Amino acid sequence: MHLGIVAQRGNPRAVELAERIRGAVPEASVALDESTAIAVDEPDFGVSVDRMAACDLVVSIGGDGTFLFAARGAGTTPMMGINIGEVGFLNAVPPEEAVDAVRGVVSEIRGRGEPSVYELPRVVAENDEWSLSPALNEITVMGPQRGRASGVGLEIRVDGALYAGSRADGALVATPAGSTAYNLSEQGPLVHPGTDALVLTEMCARSPMPSLVLDSDSEVSVRVEEAERAVVVADGRRSEEVTPPTQVEIRRAAEPLRIAGPPLDFFAALGKLD
Repeated sequence: MHLGIVAQRGNPRAVELAERIRGAVPEASVALDESTAIAVDEPDFGVSVDRMAACDLVVSIGGDGTFLFAARGAGTTPMMGINIGEVGFLNAVPPEEAVDAVRGVVSEIRGRGEPSVYELPRVVAENDEWSLSPALNEITVMGPQRGRASGVGLEIRVDGALYAGSRADGALVATPAGSTAYNLSEQGPLVHPGTDALVLTEMCARSPMPSLVLDSDSEVSVRVEEAERAVVVADGRRSEEVTPPTQVEIRRAAEPLRIAGPPLDFFAALGKLD
């Protein structure tokens, strides 16, 4: 049994909880991400988060940013999110229940080799030269900076049909889970995480179209023009710089993220947005 733990960087409470969880599952071989290992003064236990896919369970302790960071390397390994942030759309477990929740999932894995999970879709972006690793929240195609006299020329097609075309700061394609993040800040709609859909939202377009909720199997093509350079970003962390004119294809990833433990309480998290 291999357990991966990723604690929010610079958060002593998250680090203390990581140590408690590690001590509560002596039957598991525990790997800490590099910053957590340094924080507990055991750098030899540290591994790159990109190697967490080799674990049987990955536990993220912090807010949604920490969860997205851990998810980057989890692959198809089940994840559990422990919320010590403010909103925590992706973290279902409160800190006071964390040890028991992890023990329960570890027991499931030891008993039948696999925990009960539910799945969240991810999205990927690619063109003929590169492909970004899957994003849990959104893929964004945008100019190098935002604001007046900035932006890029965009032509956006859905399954080959023209949807929008104008100069804009950018465009994003979000999952239902990601609808509460960057998409929401760009006036896109909230989408319940149980909905089988994607969301397409323009960012400060000169001639904007409304946000569009798409079938989850739709493919979005974003042609970028009228700029010296642009950037494609996955979950605000991983990026690829592109030189216009170029085209970026965005679609649902083949493999979803798998979540172990209690289900997310979407409406409770919504109540924390005010």
